[in-house]
Amino acid sequence: MKILVSGGAGFIASHVSEALLAAGHDVHILDDLSGGRRENVPDGAVFHEMDIRSREAADCMLEHGFEAFVHHAAQMDVRKSVADPRFDATVNILGLLNIMEAGRRAGLKKVVFASTGGAIYGEPDYAPQDERHATRPLSPYGVAKLCSERYLDYYRNQYGVPFVALRYGNVYGPRQNPHGEAGVIAIFAQRMLRREQAVVYGDGLQTRDYVYVDDVVQANLKALDYDESGIFNIGTATETSVNDLFDALRDRMAPNMTRRHEAERPGEQRRSVLGCALAREALGWVPRTTLAQGLEKTAAWFEKRMNS
Repeated sequence: MKILVSGGAGFIASHVSEALLAAGHDVHILDDLSGGRRENVPDGAVFHEMDIRSREAADCMLEHGFEAFVHHAAQMDVRKSVADPRFDATVNILGLLNIMEAGRRAGLKKVVFASTGGAIYGEPDYAPQDERHATRPLSPYGVAKLCSERYLDYYRNQYGVPFVALRYGNVYGPRQNPHGEAGVIAIFAQRMLRREQAVVYGDGLQTRDYVYVDDVVQANLKALDYDESGIFNIGTATETSVNDLFDALRDRMAPNMTRRHEAERPGEQRRSVLGCALAREALGWVPRTTLAQGLEKTAAWFEKRMNS
């Protein structure tokens, strides 16, 4: 299958691209390198350095006639979305529409969309939150992801382009950018390795569902093979507090570091944990990596990178 992967020089989508290449697909990557790195583009992929909002990106879809679009390009910093909602919307909504308008004219047959479970539901009425839970995003980032899901359903209804939206928990693992993508595990790991003080914002009792990147890759492969449209949570159904996360990484990487707390940041919800029974039933997907296993692999990668 000829596949366009947006954001393929970034953390998650570079891993997805590697797996698609290994499965024998013809993979093209579209990325403007604003957050991704050229070194993350896997050998064998065709690279297009373009802004997803640009005419050139739309022309790329029209020229190559991709059968599938795996969409990960995004403005994904929740705090930045709060500070500049218009910019967030231009990337996360208008960027998607730019490619979809070209795709529906070019015969696009399938979309896999990286959505968010961590930001789309808001504070839980019950936990774990399944796909039937009310969607009450607390940030423009979450609003844009929900809006994108609705647009994809429009293209399914109007033009017959099926889609699968994967509502990710907090994805972590090798290649996560502790700056541009602001993953807390990556931030903690880098600061601890440098013996710089890692900071917990708020009381540290806020919880998230941390899912390892290799498990997310498998969800993308199964979504691509899924014959219908659907929306699925991709997480572990296990919540971990920021304090517990800090302690686990500290014990592994910087045993003498103490926790320092600062004021909580706006736009972040208190609790998030995802029920993933639907993904198991429809996609045959389950997470295989425990948090302890994933943290060990992630810490080892950051250590190797710093020492290379």
